[in-house]
Amino acid sequence: MLNTLQDLYLEALRDLYDAEQQLLKALPVMEKSAEDESLKIVLGDHLRQTEIHAERLACILEPFGEQDSGRVSKAMKSLIAEGGQYLAAEIDPMVKDAALIAIVQRVEHYEIACYGTVRTFAELLGFTRAAGILQQTLSEEAGTDERLTEIARTINVEALACDRA
Repeated sequence: MLNTLQDLYLEALRDLYDAEQQLLKALPVMEKSAEDESLKIVLGDHLRQTEIHAERLACILEPFGEQDSGRVSKAMKSLIAEGGQYLAAEIDPMVKDAALIAIVQRVEHYEIACYGTVRTFAELLGFTRAAGILQQTLSEEAGTDERLTEIARTINVEALACDRA
C-alpha cells in the first residue's frame, strides 16, 4: 500500500531493481545482434554498468528488507519485448543496428526518468547517501545515452543508404 512518500520511493526502487535485472538478461542478446563494432562495445560497457547499477539498488534496498520483492517492471518488460521484435526480424544489419540504438535509448530514457525521480525522493526523505548513489547512476545512464546518440549519427546515415540502394 502506498500511504507515504517513503512507500512510493521503495516501490519505485523495487521497479528499478527489476528493470535492471531484466536488462541484464536482454543486453547480451542485443550485443550479440549488433553488427557495428562500436555499438557492440557500448552495449557491452552498458551491461557491465548495469551489473553495478543493480548492485547499488540492492544495497539501497537492503536496509528496508526489500531487495527481492517479486515486483515486475512492466514498463521495462514492454520495452524489451518491443525490442525483441526488431531483433527477430529479417532486416538489413545497419537498419537492425539503428533499431537497436532506438530500443536501448528508449530504455535509457525510462531509466533516466526513474533514477531522477527516486533520487529526488531520497533527497526529500533525507536519505543523503542513497541520493548520491542514485545521482551517480543517473549520470552514468545519461552518459550511455550520449554515447548511443553519437553512434546513431553514423549508423542512421548508413541505414538511410539501405533505403536508397
